[in-house]
Amino acid sequence: MSDARRLMLLNGPNLNLLGTREPDVYGTATLADVEQLTAAAAADAGYELRALQSNHEGVLIDAIHAAREDCAAIIINPGGLTHTSVSLRDALTGVGLPFAEVHISDVYAREKFRHFSYLDDVATVRVVGEGVDGYARAVRELAALL
Repeated sequence: MSDARRLMLLNGPNLNLLGTREPDVYGTATLADVEQLTAAAAADAGYELRALQSNHEGVLIDAIHAAREDCAAIIINPGGLTHTSVSLRDALTGVGLPFAEVHISDVYAREKFRHFSYLDDVATVRVVGEGVDGYARAVRELAALL
């Protein structure tokens, strides 16, 4: 584990639409709200936060690789890539950083294809269905392990 006092927050495809996308499923908090909430939780735990959202898998993978240099852990909501991306899994396991997988909605109460995650068996922490507050919980749980 890195001695860095920084956490990386990654949000995957379509999470830039938070606040307007299916508010009955995802709530009305925006991506900026999520980033502020997560940064506050990180600061409370003594960490700085670097945040990135991308709709492109390769950008997320590059950010995971870069996190190895100066981050202690990663918080990721991979969005739809949860169910499709072996490459994202390989990047997360390859860098050797602890990471939290976060999902705003309860994926198990939704369509069957959302029940499968390529990350669930390798994630250090997993938070599902707690709304945007799940990001703060992920920070607290990761910080307690660091």
